[in-house]
Amino acid sequence: MGDLQGKVAIITGAGRGLGREEALQLASQGARVVISEIDLPAARLAAEATVDEIRGRAGEATLVLGDCADSGDAQRLFETALDTYGDVNIMINNAGFCRDQTIFGMDDEQFDSVVRVHLRGHFVNMRNATRYWRERAKAGEDVYGRLISTSSEAAIFGSAGQANYGPAKAGIVAMAMGAAQVMIKYGVTCNVIMPRARTDMTSSGQAADLFAAPEQGFDAFHPQNVAPLVGYLSSPEAGHISGEVMVVWGNQVDVLQRPSFGPRFVNPQGQQKWQVDNLHSSLASYFDAGHKPVLDGFSVPPQ
Repeated sequence: MGDLQGKVAIITGAGRGLGREEALQLASQGARVVISEIDLPAARLAAEATVDEIRGRAGEATLVLGDCADSGDAQRLFETALDTYGDVNIMINNAGFCRDQTIFGMDDEQFDSVVRVHLRGHFVNMRNATRYWRERAKAGEDVYGRLISTSSEAAIFGSAGQANYGPAKAGIVAMAMGAAQVMIKYGVTCNVIMPRARTDMTSSGQAADLFAAPEQGFDAFHPQNVAPLVGYLSSPEAGHISGEVMVVWGNQVDVLQRPSFGPRFVNPQGQQKWQVDNLHSSLASYFDAGHKPVLDGFSVPPQ
């Protein structure tokens, strides 16, 4: 099960954390892995160590340094994968960082930088992969395509201190669902994972305590726990799974259901536009009863 021998996978942000574990997972299944990481000293050293670890286990791995959200760097990443291994079969967008701040305290740079790395970073790499697979399919060639995007439960529930991160992660879901619809006819799957894991983005503040490793027993928030799902969604066995969003952590995977409508209110005066007074008489009893669905998920730890 999960044989990826000969397949080529690109993983952004694969030097540390989730990306590293995903790279090790796919390599263990036989994939040739192209690791993308930002060209900063600590990140570069971590990425080189990940490449060395894969090669030390008799796997194949190549490192490409660059900015995942830069169109030129993303194109160079994709071309390096093609030049080195001759194909691209799996595209995993993972890279990102946080600049947490409440909406009234956030400046333009904090907003733009986070939206750029998460949303634009997904976009430019998804565009390269989907364009490549579509062109091959239209040329009559066999296509093996797996696109996996990384979002967060902050996209669903919001996050008081992440007026940049939550919206960016919501955009990733919408973009991936659109890609799933247009790529299914080419045999390409597009799915989204929402991991809960201990990473650089959960290493400070209240999150650090929440995601801390236990002194003993099962480490539910270790990023290793996320990687097998990525390996499965990349595999031939998951070729019929597309357009899904999954929360993964510890020993569980939760498949999100599509959003659905709640109660419906119809103007009691018939087919005419609402007025403020009859809106109040119709809606007030529902909301005054303490029904606040937007707050229901705040006990869930978003990452």
